[in-house]
Amino acid sequence: MSTVTNFEISYTQILNEESELCQPLPQSVSKLAEDADTLIAMYKAMVLTRTFDKKAIALQRTGKMGTYPSSLGQEAISVAVGTVMKTDDVLVPYYREYGAQFIRGVTMKEILLYWGGDERGMDYQGPKKDFPISVPIASQASHAIGISYAMKLRKQARVAVAFFGDGSTSKGDFYEALNAAGVWNLPVVFVVNNNQWAISISRENQTNCETIAQKAIAGGIHGEQVDGNDIIALHQVMENAIERARIGKGPSVVEAISYRLCDHTTADDATRYRDEEEVKAAWEKEPVERLRRYMEKQNLWDEVKEKTWLTECSEKVEAQVNAYLETQPQPPETMFEFMFEDIPHDLAEQREYFISRGK
Repeated sequence: MSTVTNFEISYTQILNEESELCQPLPQSVSKLAEDADTLIAMYKAMVLTRTFDKKAIALQRTGKMGTYPSSLGQEAISVAVGTVMKTDDVLVPYYREYGAQFIRGVTMKEILLYWGGDERGMDYQGPKKDFPISVPIASQASHAIGISYAMKLRKQARVAVAFFGDGSTSKGDFYEALNAAGVWNLPVVFVVNNNQWAISISRENQTNCETIAQKAIAGGIHGEQVDGNDIIALHQVMENAIERARIGKGPSVVEAISYRLCDHTTADDATRYRDEEEVKAAWEKEPVERLRRYMEKQNLWDEVKEKTWLTECSEKVEAQVNAYLETQPQPPETMFEFMFEDIPHDLAEQREYFISRGK
């Protein structure tokens, strides 16, 4: 018997749980770790995202918004991706990418409108090319294939970046997308937020794979892991993956190891299936505090700057919340629009009924 081929999955961590650089750094990474502007911008984006997140949950709890999925503890992944993507790239999100969306120009008001049941929230006034939030699990994988195939046909130096939860990688849509990406060598990067829980199903009970990144091997594409709480490592890994895809060197799967510090959504109660000690241990690794401590050690951040930014974040969020709450709801008859070129008779009657009730 002979071995046909061998594979390996790498794991990258640069800033460890103690907020210390944990390995000798190549010049490019060392430069990033000392880049005050980039570090501060990413930190501010994470704090703003977390401030928004807390307010959104409060809106849902007080009946001012529908079910909402938090990104608590996972902010570094989307912020790093949003930072390294170019304007003309296309973001294909699932439902925890607020950090990337805000960086790319989606407003908090638009996100609140969407979770408040108003589809106008996905008509982004900023990044028109980016896709709306995908709630169905893994269906966005096929969308990313279509987008990146069009980019390749048009010979454009652009990349589609698609996000998934760890549970999504057990769906057929995901595997089919990996196969297509590999066969056609498409400019696409699949980012898996491995937050350890697919609603109430633990990572161990979802898949027998030692890593999720190794699923890339079946599609003949590159796969790797990165510490999803280490925004410096995330920035480096994502920058490399996106650039490889951009210059035609192939798609990638990047598995970012994180932890969902919140309930799956506001309709969930994670205390029913998750151990309190596990959550407590995860808080010791979370990304915001990790980067803040590092920046303080480098004299890039202090308590005064922290208080000032927290105040600014609260003001920014409150302004967007007020804009959301002041938005007039659409009349009910709009549910019939954009469904058919010529509305069927029965639906036309229903539409007229709704209009007459509103007069």
